Amino acid sequence: MKQLSTSFIFLLSIVFFLNVSAQNQFTKSFYFGMKANKNKGISIHKPIVYTNTLGYGFDFESAENVIFKKNYISSKSSIYFSVKLPEGHYKIEVVLGGEKPSKTTVKAESRRLMLKEITLGKNHTAQRSFTVNVRSPKINGTTHIKIKDRDKNQLNWDDKLTLEFLGNPTVQHIKIIPTSTVKTLFLAGDSTVTDQDLEPWASWGQFITNYFSNEVVIANYAESGATLSSFKATNRLEKILSLLKPNDYVFIEFGHNDEKIKGEGNGAWGLYTNSLKEYITKFREKGGIPVLVTPTQRRAFNDDGTLKPTHGDFPDAMRHVATNLQVPLIDLTKMTTYLYETWGDEPSRKAFVQYPANTFPGQTEKLEDNTHFNGFGANEIAKCVVQGIKDLNLDIAQYLNPNVPNYNPKNPDIFSSWKLPMSTRFENTKPDGN
Repeated sequence: MKQLSTSFIFLLSIVFFLNVSAQNQFTKSFYFGMKANKNKGISIHKPIVYTNTLGYGFDFESAENVIFKKNYISSKSSIYFSVKLPEGHYKIEVVLGGEKPSKTTVKAESRRLMLKEITLGKNHTAQRSFTVNVRSPKINGTTHIKIKDRDKNQLNWDDKLTLEFLGNPTVQHIKIIPTSTVKTLFLAGDSTVTDQDLEPWASWGQFITNYFSNEVVIANYAESGATLSSFKATNRLEKILSLLKPNDYVFIEFGHNDEKIKGEGNGAWGLYTNSLKEYITKFREKGGIPVLVTPTQRRAFNDDGTLKPTHGDFPDAMRHVATNLQVPLIDLTKMTTYLYETWGDEPSRKAFVQYPANTFPGQTEKLEDNTHFNGFGANEIAKCVVQGIKDLNLDIAQYLNPNVPNYNPKNPDIFSSWKLPMSTRFENTKPDGN
């Protein structure tokens, strides 16, 4: 017995050593400024441009915007800083602040909001931390997610972690630490959920990241144009299943594109319902916790100011599956109906990608989209989802940031209250799906 205990302790020691070694291998610290600390990590005292060979540096031509001070950097535009890293979860610690007042927003990868407008006074500093999922299309030696050609250059699918510092940022230190102990919230859905890579498009999946502590990581595998069937066919379902751990969550929102599939056996009560049941069964077999999310409404008003139910039977079909299989359900269809009707026809435009020509670089025609959100709208939808988590009293609610207020879609925010700076990367082509 004593020998067994000794052997067991020895085995645990080896496992611990290997875990620590792996963490140390990929833990990276970067200190910024002309007099940056050279003894604790990598000193960045000049505008180093990212290269794959070096494995770190300023990205997307932002190096020329960086102003180097004694022990921090600042800029009047976005600073992109990239680090070559393998797939995994990473706890990011940042130290912000400098000699002048600053307001720093931090986004990760494809514009996931991690820190919103951290305001600091002169000579004040603050340390903040958040957790980022760095992902790869690879599933195993022979299988990978099938990425659309237009999506292959997205920051979500390269071999590096990219952080964007916006506003009038001041950055002293970035520390990147691998972690495998956080709870994962997977997202499966379409263009209203996915991480939209470029402005002005946005989705709730890339804003909900701002509402959780660093003990939760959001792994968003949603895809523009996706249906339940195509999500499976492109191996995104298989990817989630390959990574899913017991008690991880999977939020499932589909409907916008599923409703366009015609033919016998399809429709809300056929293929859609059967696919939802398949997803739920497979996630539960792996010990995961599925949560159904009915589709966001389209901005389509009747003359009397009410919203048209453009999703037909699909929300009811999802509600029916949730009841029959006892799956928690966030009724985003109902919440966004309240939301848009409270705003009204004209004011609700401010939540969607609706801009006159020449608002953004290279945009020669007006943008008028009634399905896809801008940053303001996406954040309001994220607040709806967060409130749904609270209302259901899901276990993951304990990891929400303590200062997140309750949200009532019948009393939404107004656009004039939205001050978050936009990223500097744009596109004028709308996402797939409608």
